[in-house]
Amino acid sequence: MATKIEEAARAREPLTRERILRAAVALADEGGAESISMRRLAQELGVVPMALYKHVANKDELLDGMVDVVVAEIDAPIEDADWKATMRERILSARRALLRHPWASSVLESRGEPTPTVIAYIDSMMGVFLEGGFSIDLMHHAMHVMGSRILGFSQELFDDAASMPQEEAAEVWTQLADVYPNIAKLIPVAIGTHDGPAVGVGCDTQFEFEFGLDLVLDGLERLRASEASASGEDPAAS
Repeated sequence: MATKIEEAARAREPLTRERILRAAVALADEGGAESISMRRLAQELGVVPMALYKHVANKDELLDGMVDVVVAEIDAPIEDADWKATMRERILSARRALLRHPWASSVLESRGEPTPTVIAYIDSMMGVFLEGGFSIDLMHHAMHVMGSRILGFSQELFDDAASMPQEEAAEVWTQLADVYPNIAKLIPVAIGTHDGPAVGVGCDTQFEFEFGLDLVLDGLERLRASEASASGEDPAAS
């Protein structure tokens, strides 16, 4: 808890949009995006709530700005690297940013329109494909198949937020083995948090993300090389 001296120092610090957004991100990191309110944020910053509205018009604008803070943490493209290495490392940097801010992926999904910062990031990733020798048509297909992986997360078939204890869930699926035999075989490996041993072996979310990412990138490289070869270009030139 902040001391009176710390609170006084905070109150004297000029209130800026950047300061507001970073304070909001820190609060969300502690309690999730749903814990953010303009009143609570104002209290954290040592100002009255109305002071915030000079810099952010409403809660939606605040959430958009928080997303921009997270996206700004993604590393710039690697210099003098091929398209696949550049794409892979930048996506993994995006994933690291989202792991630092676990609330961010759900907020990204919930926003109706991407912010200019997010659009600029996506545009730059399209540029990585095009500069790597992809045709516009193949780049279009690539962006569709990459989906949310471009931003460092993916929709998981197995929900990390299990609605019941792991042992209880395993027992339920075991009882349904006759109805869903293949799912029952997978449960000892996949059920649980995906962050370490669950029931049985467990699975590693980071490994699964990179496994899928590498499959997609390898497949796109084969398509790029095939396209270049068909056009008479050197497939290894890009």
